[in-house]
Amino acid sequence: MAAAGVSLGATVLCLLSWAGLAAADRVYIHPFHLLVYSKGSCEQLEKSNAEMPKALTFTPVPIQAKTSPVDEEALREQLALATEKLQEDDRMRAAKVGMMLNFLGFHMYRMLSETCSTASGTVLSPTTLFGTLASLYLGALDPTASRLQAFLGVPGEDQGCTSRLDGHKVLSALHTIQGLLVAQGGADGQSTLLLSTVLGLFTAPGLRLKQPFVRGLAPFAPVTLPRSLDLSTDPDLAAEKMNRFMQAVTGWKMDRPLSGVSPDSTLLFNTYVHFQGKLKGFSLLPGLQDFWVDNATSVSVSMISGTGTFQHWSDAQNNLSLTRVPLSKNACLLLVQPHGASDLQKVEALTFQHNFLTWLKNLSPRAIRLTMPQLTLRASYDLQDLLAQAKLPTLLGTEANLGNISEDNLRVGKVLNSILLELKADEGEQPTESAPQPDGPLEVTLSRPFLFAIYEQDSTALHFLGRVVNPLSTV
Repeated sequence: MAAAGVSLGATVLCLLSWAGLAAADRVYIHPFHLLVYSKGSCEQLEKSNAEMPKALTFTPVPIQAKTSPVDEEALREQLALATEKLQEDDRMRAAKVGMMLNFLGFHMYRMLSETCSTASGTVLSPTTLFGTLASLYLGALDPTASRLQAFLGVPGEDQGCTSRLDGHKVLSALHTIQGLLVAQGGADGQSTLLLSTVLGLFTAPGLRLKQPFVRGLAPFAPVTLPRSLDLSTDPDLAAEKMNRFMQAVTGWKMDRPLSGVSPDSTLLFNTYVHFQGKLKGFSLLPGLQDFWVDNATSVSVSMISGTGTFQHWSDAQNNLSLTRVPLSKNACLLLVQPHGASDLQKVEALTFQHNFLTWLKNLSPRAIRLTMPQLTLRASYDLQDLLAQAKLPTLLGTEANLGNISEDNLRVGKVLNSILLELKADEGEQPTESAPQPDGPLEVTLSRPFLFAIYEQDSTALHFLGRVVNPLSTV
């Protein structure tokens, strides 16, 4: 446990510093008071636990059962609608969770990038990662719940009820964060962003899931699909069935299908997210253009280009440039370009850490002609591997207490996050017109490896972090 304790402490170091600062004052307001149980909620919870019968359970239908395809536009409309009547507490709660998921995202991005060669790409969704772990926290009992809470970034302090994270509040805040990303449209009021989250709960035959747990996942993953199949006799065949099922339901092509299912698993917890963004005023260039993977190797890719006033900062000291491209009223694409081809690894280590967003204050408007690859990125990773990298291999292992998910013998296998991210041209509305420049607009061309982030400023949440080395390769 010593190694695990060190990792947990490192993850929440910046968050704990708030508590240290606040403790110096006589009046101390818990920085997470909007996310933990209130005294009244604790009293009601204690009364309910004493009076209520056992939670209702159900057995997931077989994976062969007919399922309706996902309606992504309907999901977007539901997310956008949820942001129309937000209260101040809702926005504050979303900002707190946004801060927490950013810290965790930076930490786990570092774990992920260490497992990948610098010659390959990397894409991670901090919101999906945080939502997956928060969902598992909803199903956890102590000691697993306390350890997950600490890993998410909220210290348990006195272990009393009023210092315990309320998983429903966290998932509700994530729902707000997702909605804020897609709700802000352009001048015509129509959002150009799409965000869909689908959760597959794949269980061994006969395993019963608790209904309150599955219903509680809806704010994070409005499409939750509990399905049963034989995971032990032929794990490769089981993986193939799950891949076919998810592709049929979502229509999303996953270039890295699920594999390596452990035959002793009774639950696989797989989260799939699809993001599509369109850059207004950008158009697809004719033909294919060269993208230099390294100094000696190029690939031919589709490129998009647009001219307008964009926020920009060139940092000569650290050999990088940052360009902010609006995706909607509150959401933006942040592009980080190393000045030298060999600077990518150094710039990446410098960029994706907790002070990254403070760089935005250095930006200033510039007339720019921006050219970059049209992106379709696919990534898939097992959170169990990242937890092992973070020196927490047993957090969701065989000893994990997930009694709020099922009372059966639950053994969690893979906890998968799969991402499909698309950035395309939207030739409708033009970017903000720029004042005439004596030397013409600044040329910013991303024809070499670069970094990117997708950011929503109301919640301060970073929805995606990534490294593009070869736009044609699967991450």
